[in-house]
Amino acid sequence: MAAQKQVETTETFRAMPEEFQVAVRKIVISHAVNELYGAQVFDEPAIALAPDPYAKWLTCRVAMEEYGHHVRFRDLGTELGIELEAMTPETKKPLSIFQFPLKTWAEFCVIKLLADLGEILQVEDLLQCSFHPLRKLARMTMPEERFHAEFGKKFCSELCQTKKGKREVQDAIDRYFPMLPSFFGKPQSRNNEIFRKWGIKKRKNEEMRADYLVQAEEVVKDLGLRLPNLSST
Repeated sequence: MAAQKQVETTETFRAMPEEFQVAVRKIVISHAVNELYGAQVFDEPAIALAPDPYAKWLTCRVAMEEYGHHVRFRDLGTELGIELEAMTPETKKPLSIFQFPLKTWAEFCVIKLLADLGEILQVEDLLQCSFHPLRKLARMTMPEERFHAEFGKKFCSELCQTKKGKREVQDAIDRYFPMLPSFFGKPQSRNNEIFRKWGIKKRKNEEMRADYLVQAEEVVKDLGLRLPNLSST
């Protein structure tokens, strides 16, 4: 069945129907743009916010890896015939989750804790992708995304050892978390339907969003904190 065809190389990609090619390019462009923009507005600025040399060192690693994700997706995009300009925030608007005005170390730690948890689910959905170069890229990226989420958990936990730090983390959660469910796209998305039709992705947006909300609640609860009410989202 065409929907389950395994596309192993960029050469065979070019022989696939236009719908498949457009769908893959959309995913590659989205990742290239958002990995770059996230590194620019969150990860690189956070180096200056880190409280000590060890935290700065690990933040530098996070920033380096996020820029590296952009480069990987950009390079794959180039192989697929995507213009470099199309894979920049100046051409394609980044996700709204990156519009949060980062000002504090606690905010950055919460971003890593919760946004990178969402990114893990997004990358996880590409691990069995029918387009093998994208599958390979996802498998290279996954360990680094897990490290970023663990980074957030580690430093949020450290902050929560004091009353002041715990208040700062809870405040950052209250302000940032409501932006995150939109990360998974709209229910009954036409794009998502096409991704699943061709085996590029496996899960519906609404399934991933529901899974994310459960996992986010668990990691925040482990810190002795709570998620804000999302009844209005």
